[in-house]
Amino acid sequence: MNHSTTPRFIFDRFLYLTTDPHEIEVCLQPGASTAPAPGAELALRDDISTDEITPVAIMSHYDDKLGGFAYTGVQAAGITPIARDAVRLAGIQVVVAGSRYGKGSSREHSPAAEKHAGIKLVFARSFERIYRQNADNIGLLTSTNFALLARLQAGQSITLDEILAERDELTQAILRSGGLLAYGKSYLGRSRPEAPQASDQPQTLFEKIMARHVLRTDQTTTDLTPGAGIFLRADWRFIHEYYTGMAAHMLHQSYGAPLQLFDAEKIIAFEDHTSYLQESPAHLRQGLVPNMLRMCQAHRDFVQETGLRSHRTLTEAQASADDGSNVAGISHAMMAEHYALPGQVVVGTDSHTPHSGALGCVAFGVGTTDMANAFMTGAVRIIMPAGILVKLNGSLPAGVSAKDIVLHLLALPQIREGRGVGRVFEFTGTVIHALSVDERATLTNMCAELGGFTGIVAPDAKTVQFLSERRGVDFELEDWMQSDPGARYEQCIEVDCSGLDVLVAAPGDPGNGRPVGTLHDPVSIDIAYGGSCTAGKREDFDQYYAVLAWGLQQGLQLPSHVTLYLQYGTTAVRDYCVHKGYDLVFERMGAHILQPSCGACANCGPGSSVDAGQVTISAINRNFPGRSGPGQVWLGSPATVMASALAGRICSFAQLQQGLH
Repeated sequence: MNHSTTPRFIFDRFLYLTTDPHEIEVCLQPGASTAPAPGAELALRDDISTDEITPVAIMSHYDDKLGGFAYTGVQAAGITPIARDAVRLAGIQVVVAGSRYGKGSSREHSPAAEKHAGIKLVFARSFERIYRQNADNIGLLTSTNFALLARLQAGQSITLDEILAERDELTQAILRSGGLLAYGKSYLGRSRPEAPQASDQPQTLFEKIMARHVLRTDQTTTDLTPGAGIFLRADWRFIHEYYTGMAAHMLHQSYGAPLQLFDAEKIIAFEDHTSYLQESPAHLRQGLVPNMLRMCQAHRDFVQETGLRSHRTLTEAQASADDGSNVAGISHAMMAEHYALPGQVVVGTDSHTPHSGALGCVAFGVGTTDMANAFMTGAVRIIMPAGILVKLNGSLPAGVSAKDIVLHLLALPQIREGRGVGRVFEFTGTVIHALSVDERATLTNMCAELGGFTGIVAPDAKTVQFLSERRGVDFELEDWMQSDPGARYEQCIEVDCSGLDVLVAAPGDPGNGRPVGTLHDPVSIDIAYGGSCTAGKREDFDQYYAVLAWGLQQGLQLPSHVTLYLQYGTTAVRDYCVHKGYDLVFERMGAHILQPSCGACANCGPGSSVDAGQVTISAINRNFPGRSGPGQVWLGSPATVMASALAGRICSFAQLQQGLH
């Protein structure tokens, strides 16, 4: 492109997201300086999550109203200094932050809120994959080039070409088109799959699956080199109610009505985040229930309009009348239980879509625009990622589970520094071979927290057994369904699992892992929560039951200051627990039993904290500030959560058995 014709920008209103709330407040004042004082070094906030950019309780909005809520959850020194509408009223054009910006949820509401608030450009040391792709898709500019920032601070102009110079060719083309939907209408109508070409180089399982699903379009090839922009044909696409209204709004604006979805029988719609809407502390406190009900109705209207296959979760009242015909649960857990197969590609509007990678398929999360485009064109955009081989060697000590493994990985310096962002995590080793598919799913599910594009485990005899026993599917493995010896990986992480301990992650970030035995001061708890996609599977409930049944035999009861919640991930898990008699023990121990749904994990149901003084021990995947209410959230394995519930303080099951009750 001729640089003389490229758009040129001059911005004079900056918001620096730092660790000092006063510095943030100063940026929002009229006439604030465009740059730090000479010689000043701002301590930019790292790890700002999408939960902070747009708290989950406001996700019923999907239009310009979102702009009023930008950054209202961002914390600095334990407080939230950005009030509703503050960014828009201050005329902020440029936002500056530290590393791993936009981690966590796949919600496109975050860059949409920024754009609707008037923000044109976000600078960060590094970005999480889904956040940045979502920003690209709606035309919000992002950059890691702080030299450009310095020029803007000095009152100089920068060009669009300079901002886009660090991006791949496909992303540049999408941004120049005005976003993904406009690009898709122009270029993806003639996309076509090609038969996989035999490679003369050793390939990873991920690369083999990509080769079988990559599309050739007018502007993209089938190049699978890391960093290349490509489009895929997915075997399954799924969406849940937090995103459907936004997708429908986009599609009707771009395509009108009626909509003709591509290969609609391979699209699944879930209601899995709003079953306990009427009991969600965050939604009730902020008066958001009517908005959420409208959001749910928009989801149902779209399902009816398009005739999509739909699953709806159960409230307590619905469960009492359930005849067993309603198959329901958390979307990505349901995909593993009912749809995904080894060698397939599964794409969903949730960052924990990699859950199904435990079956040996490629499963990854995307934002709303990506899914809307895929609905109409059948094409899913990715930037071809590099791979990380994770060798889990040795054998797990008694009491150590997959959750402890992933908490160990999250605490590794290279992961905390962001070297896992956008990568494929392939898990192998003696420990993987010994783990059940449910436990493998804990690892692939939490690749979202590792920052990864996805996680994958090569299918084996246990995968075949899982498909047969859980789903009645007679599946035959094929010779190609494994990585070749000598396949290339960007990194290799080796863990001697024989030396692992039971871990917990301190509040604020899943990467704050430490052995539970190193907690020298007792941590009293108020809430214990077992559930979520990560920890709502059959084997998780085996762990919940084992600890509580032992406690019952010992004459233990929950301390009066502890409230215990157990929430099934799917109806199949619920029915399994009832068949095994687990539910009777849960009830005798005073647990609050919740029907299958996403709940306290995303601050949308019972089990969330209601004030900042409460402490929770939870089996969920994330403990970002505000994620599960205003209180402090520790993460642990299912067994650790139950042991802590019985002890009234954070401890492992072994510690409880040794007399800490």
